[in-house]
Amino acid sequence: MSIFEALILGVVQGLTEFLPISSSGHLILARSLFSIESADALAFDAVLQLASIVAVLLYFFPDIWQLTQTALRKLSRLPVNQRDETLLYAILIGTIPAVILGLSLESLMETIFRSPLLVAGVLVLGSILFMYAEWKYVHAPRTNEMTLKKGLIIGFFQSLALIPGMSRSGASIAGGMLFGLSRVEATRFSFLLALPVITGAGLKKFLEMITSDQAVVWGMVLVGALAAFVSGLIAIHFMISFIKRHTLWPFIWYRIILASFVLFVFFFG
Repeated sequence: MSIFEALILGVVQGLTEFLPISSSGHLILARSLFSIESADALAFDAVLQLASIVAVLLYFFPDIWQLTQTALRKLSRLPVNQRDETLLYAILIGTIPAVILGLSLESLMETIFRSPLLVAGVLVLGSILFMYAEWKYVHAPRTNEMTLKKGLIIGFFQSLALIPGMSRSGASIAGGMLFGLSRVEATRFSFLLALPVITGAGLKKFLEMITSDQAVVWGMVLVGALAAFVSGLIAIHFMISFIKRHTLWPFIWYRIILASFVLFVFFFG
């Protein structure tokens, strides 16, 4: 892998991690389209995700700082804001499904889950999920009240993104919309819910990468990580602004068109 290829993958990761179009799916397609070969592709992708999470930490620092203070006050047996406490516990509980399923499916993620054909199929299935979420959104009452039950359910939706093509942010946003959250609140919770899972997965793969026998080209890693961080900040700001005024339908059509293109290339290219 060259520095330029690392830059491409970093930009792809940063832009697609926070849009409901699947970052892992786009990374697989980008590698296939540009014939980018890498023996430790999943580890490199995890490092890019780690850089994207730094963008979340920066963008949502006030929220994260408030949650950190809530946790510290709770440990010190001091009074806390009930809403912040519920949000904190919802994030922790919502993380459990992805951790369990991620560890269970790790071997599949390294092999058959890297297929462009699978990505195309899951892009379509994800679009159907988003369509249903949008349909129910206009036919059911809305509330921004977070509960532990909602946190766990949205956590299961987030776990769907272990299959490339689904989109972690898209699945969790759709889950939030299906269970009564507004688009904006579902998006905010989706980004906060990503912190523990992606940080843990990224650190695990990063440690595996630096302790393996393969030489690490740090220049390549840093270029990809920086590109993912900058483009991630742009994508977060865009998504938060976009979802305040629009639906998920533009992303639904994009996913369907991309899946059609992948299938066309796969069978006729």
